[in-house]
Amino acid sequence: MAEETKNLPAPGKRKERVGEVVSNKMTKTIVVRVQRRYPHAQFKKIVTAYKKFYAHDEKAEAKIGDTVRIEETRPLSKLKRWKLVEVVERNEREAIAV
Repeated sequence: MAEETKNLPAPGKRKERVGEVVSNKMTKTIVVRVQRRYPHAQFKKIVTAYKKFYAHDEKAEAKIGDTVRIEETRPLSKLKRWKLVEVVERNEREAIAV
């Protein structure tokens, strides 16, 4: 058991990402789209790339369109390796419609 914890970074050193919730239809799981901008290696044009992460949302507090912060964690399922830390900003349109 000590060997398993050796590979994980300390709690303060885990990777964090900020992104937008694109789906919350699964139980205790959200899908977060994270945007990354970088210059193209050859042409130097700024390229925007997106990646989807499956994150654990224990209390089902994140809604579609919310901006959230997620943190790396141990594997929770086949695709889920992140957990919700906080909801940074609520989606105003979704809150008004409800």
